This record gives sequence, C-alpha cells and structure tokens, in this order.
Amino acid sequence: MHIETPKKTVEKSNEAVYTFLTDLKNFEKLMPESIDKFEILDDDTFLFALKGMPQIVLKRKEQVPFERIVLGAASEKLPFTLSAHISEIDANTSEVMLNFEGEFNAMMAMMIKNPITNFIGTLSENLKKI
Repeated sequence: MHIETPKKTVEKSNEAVYTFLTDLKNFEKLMPESIDKFEILDDDTFLFALKGMPQIVLKRKEQVPFERIVLGAASEKLPFTLSAHISEIDANTSEVMLNFEGEFNAMMAMMIKNPITNFIGTLSENLKKI
C-alpha cells in the first residue's frame, strides 16, 4: 500500500525542518488531537496510540541530512515505513511530503487505508505549526 500527502509548504529552511523531525519528541506536536498516548522509548524509537486504536511503535530507520527521514514499524507483524521528504524552496521555505509504504493483505489494507490516510494528512497539516 502506498499513500502520500500533497507537498506542504513550511516557512522554515530544509535544515530547520529536518532538525525538528529528527528530534522524535517533536512528533507529539504533529499528532492528531485524538492522541491517547505518546512516549519516547529511546533516541530512535517512540510509541503512540490514538483513541480506540492499538499502540504503534516507530523506529528511525534512515536519515539523509536536510532531505529525508524514514521511520518504520518496530514490529515485523505490520511492516511499514513513514518517510518525510524535504525539499528546499529557498533559504527560509521548504516543501515536505509524507509517504507511507506498507505490505498488507487485501483485507487489512481495506480496513486501514482511510485511517492511515487521515493520520498522515494530519501530520502533514500540522507541519505548518513548526
């Protein structure tokens, strides 16, 4: 399953956006209002839960300075990645696109497509707040 958000313009440099996203505790600021739990587990891992949903643990998998950050599911049961792609527009403006990639059976994909789309859409919208 592949879901991506439209590019969002952020009034920060690509370096500032990258620095914000590499500090995992900042993801709490991007979460939807329906967040029930957020906890940093270590420098590369955090967990969160939205009301009525199971906890999800995300681990930093890859980072390319000022361009990309990739988080992945810590559990092999539901393998997926969430990537932030950062492009510089000028010294004080960037574009950010979020990309979700997951391997799910057809039934699971059907059940989670809308909630995942809404979730990454909210993360993307909240990037304007940084």
